[in-house]
Amino acid sequence: MYSYNKQVRQVLRDNPDGLRVAEIVKLINAPENTVNRLLRTMPDTYIDRWVYRGTQKYLSAVWCVVNVPENCPKPKDIEDDASNRD
Repeated sequence: MYSYNKQVRQVLRDNPDGLRVAEIVKLINAPENTVNRLLRTMPDTYIDRWVYRGTQKYLSAVWCVVNVPENCPKPKDIEDDASNRD
C-alpha cells in the first residue's frame, strides 16, 4: 500500500482540478480498494466536489491534494527574532 502513496500524491498534484478514484486507478494501475483507503487516510488529500458519473445517477468524489509548505526556518539567534515580539 505504501508504494502507492507517492504515486497517488503525484498524480493529484499533476491534476490540480482533481480526479475521481476510477481515474487515479487507471493512471497508476493500482487496486481500487487500495486507492480508496489511501485517499481516506492521507492527511493532505480531500474531497473537493461531487460529480455525476456519466449518465448514471450516482455521485463520485473528486479528490485533490494540498501542497503543504515547508516549516518556517528557526531564526539564527535571538536578535533576528526581536522584531517579531509584541
